[in-house]
Amino acid sequence: MGQFWSRIVIGAALLPIVLYLVWLGGWWLFALALVGGILALHELYVIARSLRPLVLGGYAGLVLVLLGAELGGTPWLVAGLGGTFVLSFLVFGISDARPSFTAAMGTTMLGVVWVAGGLAALILVRASERGRLALLTVLLAVWADDTAAYFVGRAIGRHRMAPTLSPKKSWEGFVAGTIAAIAVAFFALYQDRDSYLTIWEAVVLGLAVAVAAALGDLFESAVKRDVGVKDSGRLLGGHGGFLDRLDAQLFAGPAAYVVLLALGHA
Repeated sequence: MGQFWSRIVIGAALLPIVLYLVWLGGWWLFALALVGGILALHELYVIARSLRPLVLGGYAGLVLVLLGAELGGTPWLVAGLGGTFVLSFLVFGISDARPSFTAAMGTTMLGVVWVAGGLAALILVRASERGRLALLTVLLAVWADDTAAYFVGRAIGRHRMAPTLSPKKSWEGFVAGTIAAIAVAFFALYQDRDSYLTIWEAVVLGLAVAVAAALGDLFESAVKRDVGVKDSGRLLGGHGGFLDRLDAQLFAGPAAYVVLLALGHA
């Protein structure tokens, strides 16, 4: 099966499951975030193994941050990040191995802040006012952005966004993806324009999601280039690894939550 059809088949299989668990919310969404986070964090720590991340501290931090977001919101999410920092330091202190302290701590915290923090932000979006609608809109906007950018970039992409980090990403694809994300936000939230987000607020949300998704993709590309790999894993076939599929959401979630917070809906 070619990479293109592999992406289609795997995406079609996973999308209904993810949307259903988001619809249920609560501990079902927590479980989804935990499983996805463990797989993504595992991939990151494997490709960055030369930096000797403190894996135990990273996994414990993932659980602390996600539990904090689920049980106590933003304050406990921050507390989970702080607890991860201390716990990782303790793991380093009792370990027999002696890697570079700065590299080990930096890589460990990168994984927790990036992966756990991004997933926790999605949980906070789901817990916000009309959170089911908000999170479904964000996820669908990211997927529409990714799909439009992929096809338009392949068809007419000529001007490279960041040739050093990701040679295949084009400004044409970015514009198409941004239009798609804004369109999803506009139509998904249009019916509630008088009681939830106004039209311009929905447009701002879609724009923030689109820009953040592109930055998330480039961020992961920078990490992979730094450690010398093409994909974070092969678990999802043509999609690469879990981290390859989550990279945009890990930036879009925090961006969406900040927008909702600024607009008084979180």
